[in-house]
Amino acid sequence: MNVSDLARKLKTTPYELLEKLPALGFDVGHKAIKIDDAIADRIIQKWFENERRERLRNSLIAGSAKADREAGVPLKEVTLPAVVIVRDLAGKMNLPVTKIIQELMRAGILASQNERLDFETAAIIAEELGFKAIAEVVKKDDAVEMVMSIDRVKEVFDQEDEANFRARPPVVVVMGHVDHGKTKLLDAIRETNVMGGEAGGITQHIGAYQVHRKNRDITFIDTPGHEAFTIMRSRGAKIADIAILVVAADDGVQPQTKEALNIITAAKLPYIVAMNKMDKPDVDIDKVLSQLSELGVNTEAWGGSVPLAKISAKTKMGIDEILDVILLVADMNADKIRANPARLAVGTVIESHLDKGEGPVATILIQAGSLHRNDSLGIAGAAYGRVRSMRDWSGKNVEIVTPGMPAKILGFKVLPAVGDILEVPLNPKILEKKQTRSTMQLASQMTATRQVKKEEDGVKSAKMLHIILKADTLGSLEALLGMFEKIRSDDVGVEVIQKGLGNVNENDITRAENSTPSIVYAFGVTPTSQAAVQARDKNVVVKQSKIIYEIFDDVVERLNTLVPPEVIVTHEGEFETVAIFRTETGRMVIGGKVKEGKIHAHTKTRIWRGEEPIGEGLIESVQIGKQIMKEAAAGQECGLSYKGKTKIMIGDRLEIYSEEVKTRKFVV
Repeated sequence: MNVSDLARKLKTTPYELLEKLPALGFDVGHKAIKIDDAIADRIIQKWFENERRERLRNSLIAGSAKADREAGVPLKEVTLPAVVIVRDLAGKMNLPVTKIIQELMRAGILASQNERLDFETAAIIAEELGFKAIAEVVKKDDAVEMVMSIDRVKEVFDQEDEANFRARPPVVVVMGHVDHGKTKLLDAIRETNVMGGEAGGITQHIGAYQVHRKNRDITFIDTPGHEAFTIMRSRGAKIADIAILVVAADDGVQPQTKEALNIITAAKLPYIVAMNKMDKPDVDIDKVLSQLSELGVNTEAWGGSVPLAKISAKTKMGIDEILDVILLVADMNADKIRANPARLAVGTVIESHLDKGEGPVATILIQAGSLHRNDSLGIAGAAYGRVRSMRDWSGKNVEIVTPGMPAKILGFKVLPAVGDILEVPLNPKILEKKQTRSTMQLASQMTATRQVKKEEDGVKSAKMLHIILKADTLGSLEALLGMFEKIRSDDVGVEVIQKGLGNVNENDITRAENSTPSIVYAFGVTPTSQAAVQARDKNVVVKQSKIIYEIFDDVVERLNTLVPPEVIVTHEGEFETVAIFRTETGRMVIGGKVKEGKIHAHTKTRIWRGEEPIGEGLIESVQIGKQIMKEAAAGQECGLSYKGKTKIMIGDRLEIYSEEVKTRKFVV
């Protein structure tokens, strides 16, 4: 793109544009006359972003001045809970939800209408809109105050009388790099074939299991090891008491090993290093221990304090020993692995999904108290249903779930989110008075859409791949969305325009048909028969998979087809016109002198008249005297055969340049 054309789009002069570009992060030179189209697009976007920022700054200054003038006007009071959804905040202040979202954007927060805000954030936004936020107080004799935060569990323990505490099973989280044998280790411990049910040998969902050793129970949380599950692993570490860091003896420390260690240390968990695959020949134990020591992990084998277990999940070597080490570490931290089983239950949702026959189903890890059949289920002060039945990890029906025990809970009227804190209230009627989300509202939330960025004020948006995403569980959906968020590029991007749980339906196909280019991803689910027919008729691609990285690889491959090619512009030389020899329609023969560089045949040229470019054309041939030459160098006089619509005049300056088009690949 010509600098002059770009300046006209930005409503400025070429000189002013070139002067301001360095401040915007673009170094194209003060004498540039042509800018690569991809760079020009980024310049346009940055230019208008800067203008909008200036306008926003001015409006904020103006708004502040207005607030000073109206300082005598009292703020309206609004009562807000500890956690409030954006749309509920708008309702409490009787304002459009778009007004709240705009105010959040002004504060640098990108949030949808279903986003949860803490009280402090909501209070600041309310004050900006003329309201004074007052914290909602729930009477302790009416209901247990519920906060959707992991800190709520800590609060429950802080309020308990230690005399009521009893020992509970330790909760163990197994972490490490992909393919280092975490699931195989759990398989060996449980002596059940979990690995056989995992697609591609990769754990897809968080699961919780219990084993019995020396008349004591141990609870294991299985966190997936693939990098897409970072969020799920972090959540797993927060509700665990002990961590096992699995490191393959033949592979050593890998990126996700370091990431897992960071999560463990951040959660301040006692941990055990399990060196797996010890059955393989030629393993270098000292090398692995050296790599661990570089990360600050000093094992007992090297005189440190971190227990080390040498195991082979494949041959079941060392399995009993690692269970004994877990119990030993649990005994060393016995003061922390306790709970009051007599109180009302408090637990964390570690998995949830919609089942065709059973409805909303969630796996809960009880952390305090005991959960009984027919107990009311409350989350953040809202009624979520009543316990209809409970099953332990083996599928056996149970009447009571005690601290440290995972259970599959049936009876939810509304599907909880993974990570929600569940509490049984003192008075269920208090929950019933609160507004709860219906199943239709939940479905609306799960399929909430985000508008694709349109061309605005002349800004060309990145090319977007529109995705409709359907998954079998909330955990899978969250992991996939987290994976898509890692994709960053100025040229292409992923736009999840619709998401939800369950099979792909006709509405999903219709949405995909109306958003091009688009694709429907079905993770662990299938299209309905009607949707399959409609997809075939409308040529909508439905990609089914049970392996999460297959979807990621497919997304990257499709993004590569959208990446625009890179055009490399090379300045060749400059030519000053001193004579016009022949003029034809669309062609001219001119004479002049090469001022700098070299001029080659079959190169492009830009014609400058004074300080303004007036057109472009092609140099067909170069002639010195009567001889056709391949090139003419600086200082030489020559004739040029020019092809183009612009008529050249004596005194015009020709900028000679060449262009090279290179295919680019999207890099994650």
